[in-house]
Amino acid sequence: MAHLTCNFFSKSLMRTVDITVILPTDKFVATDPHFKPQSTFKTLYLLHGILGSTTDWIVGTRIAVWAAEKNLAVVMPSGENKFYVDQPDHMEYFGEFIGQELVDFTRRTFPLSTKREDTFIGGLSMGGYGALRNGLKYHETFGSIVALSSALILDDVYTSSYDNPNLIGNRHYYESVFGDITKLKGSDKDYYALIDGLKKEDIPHIYMACGNDDHLLKKQNDAFHQHLLERDIPHEYQTGPGGHDWVFWDTFIHKALDWLPLDDASAGVSSGHVQ
Repeated sequence: MAHLTCNFFSKSLMRTVDITVILPTDKFVATDPHFKPQSTFKTLYLLHGILGSTTDWIVGTRIAVWAAEKNLAVVMPSGENKFYVDQPDHMEYFGEFIGQELVDFTRRTFPLSTKREDTFIGGLSMGGYGALRNGLKYHETFGSIVALSSALILDDVYTSSYDNPNLIGNRHYYESVFGDITKLKGSDKDYYALIDGLKKEDIPHIYMACGNDDHLLKKQNDAFHQHLLERDIPHEYQTGPGGHDWVFWDTFIHKALDWLPLDDASAGVSSGHVQ
């Protein structure tokens, strides 16, 4: 598995940005003398959580091993602490960056499939919100959404206060991310409004998961799951042991890869597969 660090100038953010890419272009199967690497790859755009970086998923999970087995390219951008949404007041369009510019750049630069059904977006916590928001907003680009422990926190945003000493929960912070909070409900940052505004056949396939001990389970993820059920929107929703932590995300990104329409697993030559 090729592991690449790339930087390029983003017009959406008006600065040079870094991304981490894992790409199975060097895959070699010793037991198959006729094996040839694919010419194009299905792609997962994978978003980190708050306080994270482009390397979080590689450090915290075995995504590189599993992606190599399933011939999947994975692109990991930085969302800083901005929830992957557009912020016109700051001239930072993180949503446009994720949903358009990043996809266009990586498709020009790497051997990636341009088909909607081969293009996926996923993330954890803040990145789970970002995956749902941008997967729905840019539904013509993404065929599937993977949302783990998603920070579906809009109800908390509406009731936030300025004197909260924590980043999460402070109204100043939320205003810096979402803008005028009084205009948030029904906007393109509102996952309920995005779902309700799409025809059922236009909605990407959705996989959601949350830990039984996660503080985001009942109020946020269960509630959105029920919303999807009430509107008869097909989706996969799983819960299991664990909290808001890397043990859970390592387990469930593997389950999500099994759910996605990917190749059957086949291990290539690596330090982990020495005969």
